[in-house]
Amino acid sequence: MKPDVRVQSPADNSWFKSSYSSNEGGECVEVSITEQAILVRDSKDTSLPHLTLTRAGWTHFVRYAGGA
Repeated sequence: MKPDVRVQSPADNSWFKSSYSSNEGGECVEVSITEQAILVRDSKDTSLPHLTLTRAGWTHFVRYAGGA
């Protein structure tokens, strides 16, 4: 059974890019933090669907991506 995570519309959230991102293009993502979840989207085409992660899922993702 999938958890029932309800979040606001992504348009209602404040999105931000990592301070490591530059404005030179490339593969950048934007993140929005809500009370219920962490949302991740492609910064080059924000009309595409976003990824929704639980806070625990985000923690695991960041640890994996950081190589820890």
